[in-house]
Amino acid sequence: MSDIPGFWAVIPAGGAGTRLWPLSRAGHPKFLHDLTGSGRSLLQETVDRVTPLAGDRVVIVTGAAHEAAVREQLPSLADAQVIAEPAPRESMAAIGLAAAVVEAQDPEAILGSFAADHVIPDASAFHACVTEAVEVARGGRVVTIGIEPTHPSTGFGYIQMGAAIPGVATARRVRQFVEKPDGRRAAAYLATGEFRWNAGMFVVRAATLLDLLHRWHPELADGVRAIAADPSRLDAIWSTLEKIAIDHAVAEPAADIGVVAVVPGNFAWDDIGDFSSLASLLPEPEEGPRILGDPALVHSVDSTGLVSPRGGRPIAVVGVEDVVVIDSGDAVLVTTRERAQDVKQVVALLKELGRTDLT
Repeated sequence: MSDIPGFWAVIPAGGAGTRLWPLSRAGHPKFLHDLTGSGRSLLQETVDRVTPLAGDRVVIVTGAAHEAAVREQLPSLADAQVIAEPAPRESMAAIGLAAAVVEAQDPEAILGSFAADHVIPDASAFHACVTEAVEVARGGRVVTIGIEPTHPSTGFGYIQMGAAIPGVATARRVRQFVEKPDGRRAAAYLATGEFRWNAGMFVVRAATLLDLLHRWHPELADGVRAIAADPSRLDAIWSTLEKIAIDHAVAEPAADIGVVAVVPGNFAWDDIGDFSSLASLLPEPEEGPRILGDPALVHSVDSTGLVSPRGGRPIAVVGVEDVVVIDSGDAVLVTTRERAQDVKQVVALLKELGRTDLT
């Protein structure tokens, strides 16, 4: 396919690596890892997925600590295509700065923001959704891609869809964004057929995004535009920028004034939020646990779950259901798929103990 004229892909690449510890660490978060067995990191797979749409108009926004690793994994990117933020300041500052840089080069540019650590196996379905989203965004709307829920998840925010938008294939108006619900409300959402998971994908004219940001957070909008105009001011201005997520800064208030649309994304999607979801992405063997790494190192008797022998040592599991065993070489995690979300508590404990060498 040919790329979309005037379309830029922005890839925020950040994260603390708390739920996939000890594989993922603050200094080497999950987007830098191959977690699907494809031979490509999640970041590389994301760039592979957006390049047919954006060509060489790809901008990565990452932390200064990760800049060298990002450039090493993506050697074809020019210097200007990787923006290193001096310190984390939430998604709005990161995406806003990329939007300001893109706007300075092309005032009519449409940008799509896609996280570096998501898994989308069906690239063609993703391309079709983004292509429609760009068409809608050219009319001045903020467009998000809403993932069809497969179960009443309490781990994602939701988007409530409204009336269809005339003249396009599937896009609907957004009635509201809803924070992560409890199980009862999540089930009720699914029963209506009106709700989609919020995957944090946004397609919008760069200038529209920044103008809307200026409406509600003028100092933040002025700050990122000032950095784009004079990159030497990055360090001086960055620390003054408000910490806020793009959902709260722009998407939610823009939905309240009726300028947000959603394109339904009918493709498999996962943000690999924990080891249970990671296990679901790996091939299921005829017997034994799913394995991330060298199968010859894993010896299983009457066991299921997920085992990763990344430390290079043999691992044996006997008589355990849905176990999670992760050996990273300098640390070993043993838990269950049911308790996978609680791994972040171990990271918090290690930080309290001053073991930053392990986090």
